[in-house]
Amino acid sequence: MKISSLVPLTALALAASLAFAGCGGAENNAAEKMTSYSSAGGARPELFTVPADQMSHVQVVAVEPANLQHSLRLTGAVAFNSFKTTPVISPIGGPVSRILVAPGEHVKQGQTLLEVASPDFSLQRATYLKARTAFHVADKNYDRAKDLYDHHAIAERDLLQAESDRAQAQADLQSSEQSLKILGIPNPESLLNSPPSAEIPLLAPLGGEIVERLCSPGQLLAPGATQCFTISDMSTVWVLVNVYQNDLASIHTGESVTIETDAYPDRFHGKISYIAPALDPNTRTLQARIVTDNPGGKLKKDMYVTAVVAAGALQKALTVPDSAILRDSENLPFVYVVQGTNQFARRKVQIGESQGGQTQILGGLAAGEQVAGNGSLFLQFANQLQQAKE
Repeated sequence: MKISSLVPLTALALAASLAFAGCGGAENNAAEKMTSYSSAGGARPELFTVPADQMSHVQVVAVEPANLQHSLRLTGAVAFNSFKTTPVISPIGGPVSRILVAPGEHVKQGQTLLEVASPDFSLQRATYLKARTAFHVADKNYDRAKDLYDHHAIAERDLLQAESDRAQAQADLQSSEQSLKILGIPNPESLLNSPPSAEIPLLAPLGGEIVERLCSPGQLLAPGATQCFTISDMSTVWVLVNVYQNDLASIHTGESVTIETDAYPDRFHGKISYIAPALDPNTRTLQARIVTDNPGGKLKKDMYVTAVVAAGALQKALTVPDSAILRDSENLPFVYVVQGTNQFARRKVQIGESQGGQTQILGGLAAGEQVAGNGSLFLQFANQLQQAKE
């Protein structure tokens, strides 16, 4: 009885061994179907079966070639538009008596930014008033001398002397006027009706936003050397991006660019205005400049952004739905490939561009293979649950 009872047990063991060998053969056949990418990574698919009544949760899609829009994503940072940005330097020395604007304030061209108490201005003002009076006197003397000469009342020498005095007085007046204009007084004649004062205004050379203030009340300004403010027209900004050598053929001057940033859901639009003639020897990248519209002044200096450049189309690229791509514990992408009736195997893949809900497959899959699309997360959970039970 003992020997006869062992016979069926031995038969069962033999059948189990054969079944196991059959499963192993199925695994080997699945492994042979994997691409060189999966073999190089040492990946070996593990089959698992999904009950038929649960297959409704899984969408099976085929890996198909398609034309995929190729977009080049470049990292960069925001900078002031240097063509619309200027430092405001005081042309005259002296202590700052009052500051009339603050950073973030928008100013117009010619608006007073601060006032400087300057003895030099007082001297230039007095020189101008004297020169103006002297010229008017010399001009009248010349008119009178010319009238007398026409009536033969004076000699020609006296007329020439009056003309010389008038020319010298006019030169002195023009010199004093130019000195005041350099100091920021566009109309020196306006000083005739203003009370005597040692304070001179510092005017905005262009309209824009005060983006930087570099002086304080009471600070002694050096003429032509001390920068007081920085003004920039923030309606447009520059985005400086770095382009790798293998992407140079995809960018051209004048191309439209979309700017994205984590700070806002908005997308900003600009154009490539300049491409550097040489690569940076340290980073081996080329700098490109994008002039970008900045509605509302949302883009700030040194803000990190991403520039998306349309770089043509990828012809007959293998694609799968974005939902088919999952990530493992090492953040590597993989998909679930159909291996038989209700059977799936996990396979690592290489991915590329992602556009319009489709992701490009660079390696790991072949055209015509079927993968799990919507419902791949359900498969991942079922696979993990099965492994936990084992």
